[in-house]
Amino acid sequence: MNSPTPVFDAHLHIIDPKHPLVENNGYLPDPFTVEDYLMHIGGLGIAGGAVVSGSFQGFDQCFLVDALSTLGPDFVGVTQLPADTSDDRILELDRDGVKALRFNIARGGSATVDELDHMARRVHDLAGWHSELYLDARSIDADLGDRIASLPAVSIDHLGMHSDGLPALLRLVEHGVKVKATGFGRVELDPVAAIRAIMDVDPSALMVGTDLPSTRAQRPFENADFDVIAEALSPEEISAVFWDNAAGFYLGRARG
Repeated sequence: MNSPTPVFDAHLHIIDPKHPLVENNGYLPDPFTVEDYLMHIGGLGIAGGAVVSGSFQGFDQCFLVDALSTLGPDFVGVTQLPADTSDDRILELDRDGVKALRFNIARGGSATVDELDHMARRVHDLAGWHSELYLDARSIDADLGDRIASLPAVSIDHLGMHSDGLPALLRLVEHGVKVKATGFGRVELDPVAAIRAIMDVDPSALMVGTDLPSTRAQRPFENADFDVIAEALSPEEISAVFWDNAAGFYLGRARG
């Protein structure tokens, strides 16, 4: 994408072998350090982003704090926490740059709907964090949809994963839920059609990301994925989708 617009990478993973990893369904990823990430994004105009905890990192926070201290203040963390985490620990992580809580439903997360609801509200009330859901939108029934829509701030990964889940996803967008245009190598949908449908409902909802290093995806992120997103947008929409929407959501500001 050739544009003077800075890019906020709303979804990236750092896998540093200095820190603990745990198998998820028998899977352990290869290393992907901060240095690897910076090498991969050269020329993309990425000026900020969200480092997302993966299923294989459990509740470890050391890798996340370490990565954020290297990447700088325009990068934030999205962590996973057990339900018994203390208020003091959440506020400590907030000071370290963590700004969101992730629920990995697609990879067998253990949180019940009630626990998700409670923790999402708790971290928002305490630290202003939003919650992020990795799920297949086909799993969003009426009850889960109502619960998600009622949360104070939430985003959904990877365009909801499947075209059959797009109607449920769009109903959530109508209620202010944000969506990441990420992981094109792992979704079963037409990204352009999903992007346009989301933009037609709420132009402030869509955020972009690399999903690097694209663990377990059928193919990794390609720079051309950003071109696909840009070509699905009008020129007036590009700065919002590539920077303003995510920077406002994660950093509380659109520019600067």
